[in-house]
Amino acid sequence: MAEKAEARAEKGEVAAPGAIMIGKKPALNYALAMLIQFNEGASEVKVKARGSAISKAVDVVEIVKRRFLAEAIEVKDVKIGTDVVGEAENARHVSTIEIVVAKKS
Repeated sequence: MAEKAEARAEKGEVAAPGAIMIGKKPALNYALAMLIQFNEGASEVKVKARGSAISKAVDVVEIVKRRFLAEAIEVKDVKIGTDVVGEAENARHVSTIEIVVAKKS
């Protein structure tokens, strides 16, 4: 298991501290994780997703922005890109998004 984690870290697939990787859980779980990071003193949080989870990442940011921290945060940056998943013949391109949300000054 540790070998898998190390391999993913080398490829840059592991979320850095202050980053939330969106997956299959409900959107409110990720919104809660984002709220916890801001309450623990983080000045910015990165929300990352790829493939079909991109729409959920946008939903998570909007939930936190509109319901919980309406006047306290803003979307600082949005980056979109493509990752190559698989090897050689099975390689395919998967869309990615990274949304940086920061506390307003």
